[in-house]
Amino acid sequence: MQQVHKAPRGGRLTGVMRAVTIEIPESVLVGSGQSGEDFVREAKLLLFAKLFELGRISSGKAAEACAMTRVEFLLAMGKLGVPLVQLDAEELKRELADA
Repeated sequence: MQQVHKAPRGGRLTGVMRAVTIEIPESVLVGSGQSGEDFVREAKLLLFAKLFELGRISSGKAAEACAMTRVEFLLAMGKLGVPLVQLDAEELKRELADA
């Protein structure tokens, strides 16, 4: 992995980023109908969306990694159908009882 210093859209350097290379067949890229840049941006969003959904990364860290604001990231999660809150059955009962 290669370390890259990169500023997000806001222009503020938030930390060291690591570049990760994933090999993808050319046919997948062509079949997606996207430019390479758009494919990478979407793949990155989907990766961090899944990590957020699994509770392995916060929405703030995921947004930072995707060069988005936290609000933009959370809105994107809604469009992807990723739940913003994970409640188990007992927590859900308590929430509904308090409503």
